[in-house]
Amino acid sequence: MRALLGFAVVFLLACLLLLPFLTQPSIVNAMPGQSMASGANFNCSSEDGRRKYCPADTRGGVQLVYQRSGSPCTFGQTWGWDNRGIWVDRGCRADFAVGYNGGPGGPSWPGWGDKYNVYCASDDGRRNRCPIETRGGVRLVRQRSGSPCTFGSTWGWDKQGVWVDRGCRADFEVTMR
Repeated sequence: MRALLGFAVVFLLACLLLLPFLTQPSIVNAMPGQSMASGANFNCSSEDGRRKYCPADTRGGVQLVYQRSGSPCTFGQTWGWDNRGIWVDRGCRADFAVGYNGGPGGPSWPGWGDKYNVYCASDDGRRNRCPIETRGGVRLVRQRSGSPCTFGSTWGWDKQGVWVDRGCRADFEVTMR
């Protein structure tokens, strides 16, 4: 009985010591064969400044939900996604949600109604497109840049998403319908 109790204590201590190391996002994301299911939030980080893929089920879409890095996370430049998963580059570190289902209920992750905000930026002064569903319409809700954001000139939207140009950086409200 004492041997069994001693083993249980040693096992518990070993688990408590290893748990912080096993839950670090960079270690978890480096695990081979990891695949994030639809509706999950997870971290993907370019720790060394190089491109990194984080396997995920992206069939339902991807949303950046929280940027953790000082380096910019700009869709199409320092992060993006394809059928293999999410990629990050040049120091972008962020939490992502996967699982947009495109249906009338909107994304399958919690907290979404029929409207949501998207950040889109022309950080290098050139045109940047943020591909999102725009059927319900888009409006600028918060300009973040010193450069002007003028509809039709430095920002706009079409069936392919929101576009920004000449340094415009802003939050846009997208209506789902």
